Amino acid sequence: MSLSKKRKVDAECRVFQEKLSSSYLFTEVNGKAVCLVCSHQVAVLKEYNIRRHYVSLHADKYDNFQGQRRREKVNELLAGLKKQQSVFTHSRDISDAAVKASYLIANEIAVASKPFSEGEFVKKCMMKAAEIVCPEKRQAFANINLTRNTVVGRISVSGFGQPAEAKSKVSVAIDESTDITDVAQLAIFIRRVDDTLTITEEFVELVPMTDTTTAADIFTALVGALDRVGVDWSRAVSLATDGAPSMIGKKAGVVTKFTEKVQSANGGCDIWTFHCILHQEALCCKSLKMDNVMKVVIQTVNFIRSRSLNHLQFDSLLREKDHIYGLPYHTEVRWLSRGAVLRRFFDLREEIELFMEEKGKPVLEFHSVEWMQDLAFMVDVTEHLNNLNKQLQERNKVVTQYYDSIRSFKLKLSLWETQLAGGDAAHFPCLKTMCATQQVTDMKRFKDKITGLSREFEQRFQIFGELEKDFKVFCSPFTVNPSDLPVSIQLEIIDLQCDSDLKGKFAAAGLDTFYQNLLPGYPNLTALAAKLLCMFGTTYLCEQVFSVMSINKTKLHSRLTHEHLNHIKKARQGYHKRTETTKEDPLEKSSDSDAAPIDSVQATHESKKARQRYHKRNETTKEDPLEKSSDSDAAPIDSGQATHESVNCYLATHDVTR
Repeated sequence: MSLSKKRKVDAECRVFQEKLSSSYLFTEVNGKAVCLVCSHQVAVLKEYNIRRHYVSLHADKYDNFQGQRRREKVNELLAGLKKQQSVFTHSRDISDAAVKASYLIANEIAVASKPFSEGEFVKKCMMKAAEIVCPEKRQAFANINLTRNTVVGRISVSGFGQPAEAKSKVSVAIDESTDITDVAQLAIFIRRVDDTLTITEEFVELVPMTDTTTAADIFTALVGALDRVGVDWSRAVSLATDGAPSMIGKKAGVVTKFTEKVQSANGGCDIWTFHCILHQEALCCKSLKMDNVMKVVIQTVNFIRSRSLNHLQFDSLLREKDHIYGLPYHTEVRWLSRGAVLRRFFDLREEIELFMEEKGKPVLEFHSVEWMQDLAFMVDVTEHLNNLNKQLQERNKVVTQYYDSIRSFKLKLSLWETQLAGGDAAHFPCLKTMCATQQVTDMKRFKDKITGLSREFEQRFQIFGELEKDFKVFCSPFTVNPSDLPVSIQLEIIDLQCDSDLKGKFAAAGLDTFYQNLLPGYPNLTALAAKLLCMFGTTYLCEQVFSVMSINKTKLHSRLTHEHLNHIKKARQGYHKRTETTKEDPLEKSSDSDAAPIDSVQATHESKKARQRYHKRNETTKEDPLEKSSDSDAAPIDSGQATHESVNCYLATHDVTR
C-alpha cells in the first residue's frame, strides 16, 4: 500500500486578497498575513485561519465599525504599522549613512596626509558645529566612528587596487629612497595598456628594504611585488629607473636582471630601459659648472638665513621695500631649487647688497661687471631649464611627449648658441638688462656654456635616437615614407594614408583615441602604438610617492607602519583618478615653503587669549587636546607655514611648565 504524499503549503501559491483587510483587519507583509491590531502572523495564508483569529480576539471590539468608519479604521491601523516599520528602516539608514561618512572622512584624512588620530579631532569639531547649526541632528553625527583604529581600518579597506590584467602590455617604473627611520623604500609603479589601448597607471607597492640594498635585493623585492599583482612577464615592454649604479650596472644591475627575466619569458624580444628623463635633465643642468656664481650666492643666502636675527632683520628690510617674498634656501637635491634661489637673489640684489654692507660682510662681486653678467646668465638659463623640468613632471604623459620636449629644447640650445655667438641675448632677459646698463663684454663664454649643455643633452638622450623611427610612425603616420619602415607595417601604413576618414579623425582626436579607432583592422600598427603608450619615460610617480612618504612619516610620526604607508598612497592614487581633469593635489597647494609671504610673520594675541579661555573652562578636567596626540602619530606644527599668531595659539594654551 503506497503512502499518501505530504502537502506542501508553499506549493499551493496562496495569494493575499484585499477583502481580508476590510473584513478581518489583516495585511500582507513579506508574504505573511499580519494582524493590524496585534501584529500576529498567521502561519498559513488561508481565509479560515485569518477569520478564526479575528473572531476569537478582535470581533467584539471592531464589529461595531461598519462602512466608512471601518475603512477609516483600517487606514488608521495601516498607517500605524507603516510608521512602526519606518522607525527600523530610518534607524538602518542613519547607521548606513554614518558608516559611509566614516569611510569618506577616513579617505580624506589619508589623501591630505594627516595623522590617523585626526579623525577624533574632526569628530569633535563636527559635534561642536552640530550643537549650534542643527541640535536635532547631533546624535547622527555622534554615530560617526572616527577613532584612530577605525580610520586605519577604513583606509586599509578602501586602498586596494585591481590586479594587473593578463593580456595587458606592462611597463615598470622603480625608484628607491630612505625614510626618516633610515629604512630604504622601493617605490614600484606599473603602466598597463590593454587590448583596447586603454592606459592605466597603478601604484603597486612601497617595499621596505630592511637590510642591504644591492641589485639582487632590489630585484628580488621587485619580482615579488609584480608577481603579487599578477604581472605577465612575457608582455613587459620597458623599465624606468633612477639611474643609480645598483639599477643600471651592466653585469649584475637590476636592469640587466630584469631584461634577462623578461626575455626568457617572451622568447628574446626587445625590452627598453630608461634612465629617468627628469634625473638626466637635472644631471645636464650640473654641466654648467658656474661655481664662481653659485658659491657666492649660497654663502650669502646661508649668512642671511642661518642666523635668526639676520633673517628677521632682512625680512623687515624687504617689507619696508614692499617686497612680498623672502629669500629661500638652496637645496641641491631639489630640481627647481637652484633656479628659484638665483631668480630671487637677482631680483633682491640691491637689498642684499645693502644688508650685507650694514652687517660688515660686503659682497664684492656685486661691483664686478663680469660676475654680475655671469649671475644674470645663470638666472636666465636655469629658468629655461626649470621650465623644461616642469613640462616633464606632468602625469599621464606618453613617452613621445618627453621626446618632443627634449627635441624642442635641443633646438632652442642650437638657436641660443648661434645668437650668443653674434652677441645677441634676445632670449636671456636678465643678461640683456645687465648688458644694457653695464659695459658689454665678450659673450663667447656664454656661448661655450650653451655648447657644453647641448653636448650633454646629446650624450644623455641617445635612447631617443634609437626610438626616433618608431616615434615618427606613431606621431605622424600620414607623413612617413612606407619604404623606410619595417616590412610588417608597410602595407598597413599605405592603407592608413589612403583612408581620408581616418585622416580626419587623426586631426581631431588624441593619439591614444585615434589608435583605438584603428582596432582591429591594423594589428601591427596598433601593437606598435600599444608598446609606446605603455612606456614610462620618467620615475616622476615614484618621486611623488617619496614626497607623500616624507610628509606622512616624520620625526613626530615615525611609527607609521609600512602597510599603512602603502594604504595612504593607494588612497591618494584613487583621489588622483577622480580628479584627473582638475589636476589638483591638496598637498601641492602647500608643499612649497618658499611660497609663504614674509608678511605671514605678523603676530597677534587673539589666538593666545582664546586658548587661555579654553584652559579656564577645562581646569577641572586637566585635559589638553595636544597631550592626546603628542605621541609618534601626532602631526607636527608646520614650521614652514606657521605664523606667530598660530604659534601663540599653540603655546599659550599648552601649559609648558607642567
